[in-house]
Amino acid sequence: MKVVYVAGPYRAESEYGVLVNIQKAERLALRVWLAGAACICPHKNTAFFGGATHDNVWLEGDKEMIKRCDAIVCTEGWESSIGACGEVDLARTLGIPVFEQFEEFEEWLKRESPEFPRQKPVGNESSKDTSSMT
Repeated sequence: MKVVYVAGPYRAESEYGVLVNIQKAERLALRVWLAGAACICPHKNTAFFGGATHDNVWLEGDKEMIKRCDAIVCTEGWESSIGACGEVDLARTLGIPVFEQFEEFEEWLKRESPEFPRQKPVGNESSKDTSSMT
């Protein structure tokens, strides 16, 4: 199973903005899982940890996770984030595929990991349309 990292803005001008960014990344992470890959969503991993220690700890940890991933999928608006731009630059330097369009990621995943087919939501999730999530 391929392991995929979600890159996108985390910080915002308000706590609400941070929450919106986390939710956007979370929706994209679910799409990655349903496409048949394991997903690392750093937005959820350290949600609201700000102030617990220096930001450099989280940023260095994110870089280490990227080094261990097979691909990166970017949220809409990732280009506005200095951190996400650095993550994308690191991945490209390491030769890790970066996908800005989810459809391109899905095509790559079908080629690279055909043994893990797309999943369907179950339970309460089955009534939700995840195709428009970014």
